Amino acid sequence: MKRIFLSAIALMSLLNLRAQSTGDSTGFKTRKLKIDEINLVSSYYSQSGEHAAVTGGIGSQKLSDIANTLDIKLISYDKKLRKHTFDAEIGIDHYTSASSDRIDLKANSSASHADTRIYPSLNWTMENNRNGNGIGAGLSYSSEFDYQSLGVSGSFSKKTSDRNGEFNIRLQALFDQVSDIKPVELRTGGNSGDDESYPRQNRRTLAAALSWSQIVNDRLQVALLADVVQQSGFLSLPFYRVYFNDASVHQEHLPDTRFKLPVGIRASYFIGDKVILRGYYRYYADSWGVRSHTANLEVPVKLNPFVSVAPFYRFYSQTGTRYFAAYGVHTAANDYYTSNYDLSTFQSHFMGAGIRWTPLKGIAGIQKLSMAEIRYGHYTKNIAMNANIVTLNLRFR
Repeated sequence: MKRIFLSAIALMSLLNLRAQSTGDSTGFKTRKLKIDEINLVSSYYSQSGEHAAVTGGIGSQKLSDIANTLDIKLISYDKKLRKHTFDAEIGIDHYTSASSDRIDLKANSSASHADTRIYPSLNWTMENNRNGNGIGAGLSYSSEFDYQSLGVSGSFSKKTSDRNGEFNIRLQALFDQVSDIKPVELRTGGNSGDDESYPRQNRRTLAAALSWSQIVNDRLQVALLADVVQQSGFLSLPFYRVYFNDASVHQEHLPDTRFKLPVGIRASYFIGDKVILRGYYRYYADSWGVRSHTANLEVPVKLNPFVSVAPFYRFYSQTGTRYFAAYGVHTAANDYYTSNYDLSTFQSHFMGAGIRWTPLKGIAGIQKLSMAEIRYGHYTKNIAMNANIVTLNLRFR
């Protein structure tokens, strides 16, 4: 993949674009569009494990991923003093995967061992400060070699009269196309090349996300969260193998519908002026029989007015789907089958810390570089899998 570098000079030229004030005596802030902030996020992810779904639940899960995201927020006010926010984002990921390279078991290296994903999105929101209402809409797109997705969304928010509570609802529809890339030994016609044309399978996701946030007092803020998700279409991954107990190999086969219902609670408690406790719990259930619990705690600590550190820990426990079985366990009596360990029963731990720097006069002599944050996390599963991730976030204002 060609490396893409975003220079500070280019970002500064964007930030220097400013709209003119009306200058009248009505207190009207800004009519024209101006850049509010720019975020540049880069991360490196490295994974190892021994339960690759491509080879039927056995084999290397070694994977690396480099991700870069550029996010630009612009704001303006109309004649009714309603705030309009435009959020344009583009992300580029490049990964290499040992398991994907095994779609063709005879190849030393194939085109499947690496891929690049590009995912732009554009979102608009309008907030009416007079009545506390807000509306929004969005478009998103994602593309890689074997997968394309188009998404549309709409949102509505309403604040209470005292502005201490807010209700949000977001509706989203995703329309996906998945290339039916079968394991090489299951293809017809004897064509095992990487350049062949693969049939497309459709997948649709409809989701509603609801939340209620409340400022309880000066120290405590709470949010209640719930999602309702309905998926239909081709929900299997076509190049995932499943080996039966008679040594025969099959393509993963899962139901063509899936209903998901996660509910959660998030809370932030301020201990004085320097410490915040941020807690999160989520319960998840779906129609495939997967059940999970997630508990997360993050503790940002302000070391001085400009530097803070934030250690975090997340625990996850999952009961797997009824359709999962390990290598060589499924039988011909099973209607649906997978050996993907992401759908199995397991527990995981994710822990690490972040450090954030927000000096008043900018960073490294760049006044508009208002924030720099670096985070490191170590992830482990009790099914012989672990990963590390490092993320850098630069904010320009």
